[in-house]
Amino acid sequence: MAAHHHLHASPETCHWGYFDGTLPPVLTIADGDRVTVETVSGAAEDLPPPGFHVPPELPAIHARLGPNTFGPHILTGPIAVASAVPGDVLEVRIEQIGLRQDWGFNKHLPLHGALAEDFPAAHAMNIALDPARGIARMPWGMAIPLAPFFGVMGVAPPPDWRRLSSVVPRAFGGNIDNRELVAGTTLFLPVFVNGARFSCGDGHGAQGDGEVNLTAIETALTGTFRFFVRRDMTLDAPFAETPTHLITHGFDPDLDRCAEQALRRMIVQIVARTGITRDQAYALLSIAGDLHVTQVVNQHKGVHCLLAKALLARPGAP
Repeated sequence: MAAHHHLHASPETCHWGYFDGTLPPVLTIADGDRVTVETVSGAAEDLPPPGFHVPPELPAIHARLGPNTFGPHILTGPIAVASAVPGDVLEVRIEQIGLRQDWGFNKHLPLHGALAEDFPAAHAMNIALDPARGIARMPWGMAIPLAPFFGVMGVAPPPDWRRLSSVVPRAFGGNIDNRELVAGTTLFLPVFVNGARFSCGDGHGAQGDGEVNLTAIETALTGTFRFFVRRDMTLDAPFAETPTHLITHGFDPDLDRCAEQALRRMIVQIVARTGITRDQAYALLSIAGDLHVTQVVNQHKGVHCLLAKALLARPGAP
């Protein structure tokens, strides 16, 4: 039977602001195992006023790891899947996502965000979260439905890439910021190092497509994942499946290039699953596919393409 592991957030199990192919795993599991992972979010200046629950390990993480120049995300991991080797694909089934605290924060910073020239001063606010009612209460009273997901999920990059900021999404995943990756979704990531070495963090209580001011509702989450090593597929970028849709991604400083990448990757999926021609797949995407702007604030922007799986039955299949 598959084992169920628990990985708690701590200075020993977290790394702040980067992905690194030489970073050793903090937990090693077997193919098919399940892991419940705790994450935290935010620097000391993001903490709420007294009266809210702050995960007790967060001050220790602040003191021991400290903010750095690589990136703002506190990530839990890496988790190694013992049998994974470069060239494999790591299947990450997102089984459950839950809040760890009753608050989140949102902020924008000078020179950042989609409208950086319009908002030259920093702005920050804490946001009360009500998991029982499934809402976030904005400071001006508006209720926003909660839809938690991890903004950052990724494996280790190739060691030759050296240490990379957690800000920029790349082939190994990382700061994807795709609000479709909620519980019930499966994420597939290409493997670049032995063990794959999965890390996650950047918990979001809710986010719009684009994440336009730089942040979402940033908060601490717990996620339960089940991991499988796949050798029957090949990927060059993160790919996902919801119960109803396929999702391909493109990442580039240019949104046009992002859209092109996401479309090309979806055409590959359509042809492989249906046997129709590339021209027919291209037409299908024009008729029934959807392009969404994932985010525009992570240096490399993101576009994801969605296509309903119901459209992918092979011609002539019952």
